[in-house]
Amino acid sequence: MGCGLGKSNLPLEKFDKAIRAALLIQRWYRQYVARLEMRRRYTWNIFQSIEYAGEQDQIKLYNFFASLMEHFTPASSERNLISHIFRKNEICCDTDWERYFSYSSVEVPDSYNGPRPTFPLTLCGVLKLVEAFKHKQQLHARYVLQLLGETWRLLRILPNINQVSACHNKEITICGALHGHLEDLLLIFYKNGFPSSEKPYVFNGDFVDRGKSSLEILLVLFGFLLVFPNDVHLNRGNHEDHIVNLRYGFTKEVLGKYRVHGKKILKLLQKIFSGLPLATLIDHKVLIVHGGISDTTNLDAIARLDRHKYVSALRPPKVTHHTANGLKTQAANDKRGDADGTVQGRRRVYTLTYKRSAVNHSHDHPRHSLHSQHLSGQINWSVEEELKRRRRLAGFDQYYGEPAKSDSDSDPESGEATEEDELEWKQIVDILWSDPMPQNGCIPNEVRGGGCYWGPDVTEKVLGTHDLQLLVRSHECKQEGYEFCHDRRVLTIFSASNYYEVGSNRGAYIRMGHDLIPHFVQYQASKTCRELTLRQSVGWTERSALRALKEQLFVHKSDLMSAFQEFDPNNTGRISLRHWASATERVLNLGLPWRVLRPQLISSTQSGMVDYQQWIQEFSITEPKLEISDNSILETMYRNHCNLETIFRIIDTDHSGLISFEEFRQTWKLLSSHLKMEISDKAVTDLAQSIDFNKDGSIDINEFMEAFRLVHLSTNLQEPRL
Repeated sequence: MGCGLGKSNLPLEKFDKAIRAALLIQRWYRQYVARLEMRRRYTWNIFQSIEYAGEQDQIKLYNFFASLMEHFTPASSERNLISHIFRKNEICCDTDWERYFSYSSVEVPDSYNGPRPTFPLTLCGVLKLVEAFKHKQQLHARYVLQLLGETWRLLRILPNINQVSACHNKEITICGALHGHLEDLLLIFYKNGFPSSEKPYVFNGDFVDRGKSSLEILLVLFGFLLVFPNDVHLNRGNHEDHIVNLRYGFTKEVLGKYRVHGKKILKLLQKIFSGLPLATLIDHKVLIVHGGISDTTNLDAIARLDRHKYVSALRPPKVTHHTANGLKTQAANDKRGDADGTVQGRRRVYTLTYKRSAVNHSHDHPRHSLHSQHLSGQINWSVEEELKRRRRLAGFDQYYGEPAKSDSDSDPESGEATEEDELEWKQIVDILWSDPMPQNGCIPNEVRGGGCYWGPDVTEKVLGTHDLQLLVRSHECKQEGYEFCHDRRVLTIFSASNYYEVGSNRGAYIRMGHDLIPHFVQYQASKTCRELTLRQSVGWTERSALRALKEQLFVHKSDLMSAFQEFDPNNTGRISLRHWASATERVLNLGLPWRVLRPQLISSTQSGMVDYQQWIQEFSITEPKLEISDNSILETMYRNHCNLETIFRIIDTDHSGLISFEEFRQTWKLLSSHLKMEISDKAVTDLAQSIDFNKDGSIDINEFMEAFRLVHLSTNLQEPRL
């Protein structure tokens, strides 16, 4: 009987072993996926922290320039170097601006075999542009200027807030940031179809910078806008700004592609960017803006403001002050310097994150529903009546006549401004630069350096005030291409896949029907990425992120060494992991989990101690060997690489790509003032002479920046083991 019982239990024992094996496999797989997810998250944190630190540097540099304009006499050399970036685009405001941007004088050679669009532009003409750009062809400068001119004529009569109606028989497609990724735009058109009267599109800003095909994206979108002005809607993003373009690549792209006419194209684009609408509203229920909102956002105020005067949204307004006797004074108009060389009567200068308590907006613009008198009446007008009204508001007659040139246009410091200008400027900055946060409240966005962080309570308040049900925004890269927050009342959409690196993120766009429920389509524009496994994709992006992080560590090695030595009073060359992580974060200020990153950054430790001297020497990065008397200038150069390039391109007013030795010296003088550090003239002279390769007394900006690009000795980093 015992033997019989044993035989009957044998299948149960095999079953138990199978269950235990399955549980072990399941546990291992969950741990494997968890580790992959952890690696993916800290990789994402590295990319995002470095990106936001760069944006913060850009705004700090611009605020520094604003301070120079404020505290130096009008005749000072430093002030003259940068004054043109604070000046309104006076050529565009002139009555003969069309003559300046005239395309008719630009000859097209017979050898040109690219597209030759005719105007008024047709759908066939735009599709030929798309096909040409797909095959890496370049549109001739004559047609670029002509297309941009036609675009400006249309944009200047459009309202600040586009009104779109969803119908039962068609869906609205909403695209997020593209950032020069033409392959993503082409993939969207392939999957979803081209814009048409049956397939309306909303493109939510950030068309340019970072990618290599920003201008082609603009030309395609502007082309469809001209053909379907009622069905293609473009919102302005924070990168549709000529100051931001100096740092993030668009200026360099245009000048590289159009060396002769690039300057004119950039000037015309400045005006076009200021003419882009600020928001789109679908059926009075879904608001689409690039960045977000704040606790002072008022859509009626946004609909009324004059967006065209904000050529750069980074530029704080000039504020009119009132004296004790009630007279208005404009400090910027007072050109008389006092005894110590400063300008009398400073005007108030604001940063993009000035304290919210500084100005109380709640009593300035009472909130109204969008169905109130200002916006509701617009829908009932005919298209022609609306266009006529917009022309009058913009100062143009029915035949696109030009407004009279303002005397203030030629001088960045002349003309009066009011407190209303400040309120308008803040409305624009908040909708272009802000990000949502999970906590209630509204605080300055010190991470980016511009706009605010707003919480669920602010979303509830603003959407409730204007009777809205959903806010769609972009501005932030998301791993899946989209993300809900604030109880699914805020939706972020991002359309540039592989934004940081191949495999770093998907792109996505939204389809929205008459029920106003968003449906998402995700994609990867890179064929290489689509063929990678999850483990390969994470490994690829992780290695790229670690390379970028090691560059940051390398350029701060002197500060890191000083910070480490504070925890090593006996000069042993070793500190604890806790002190290593604390010192590294204090120097870089990136908010990263350094102890989690330790296995990827430090090859070995002994008894929990880090040999920091050896660690710094192990960075596999090379630098150019130059005969320079002061090596500290090299580290300053690496650390402020982007700031230097920005200043170079500001000083290069003729966009030739060349600067003289004196302009090079002035660049370093500006940078040293910004950094509050001393850089000797001899060190700057040595550096200039060492990189003047052809000894012609001028420096090629692109060659200079490329010569000082950090190069990793080991490009085939080993993938960390799971």
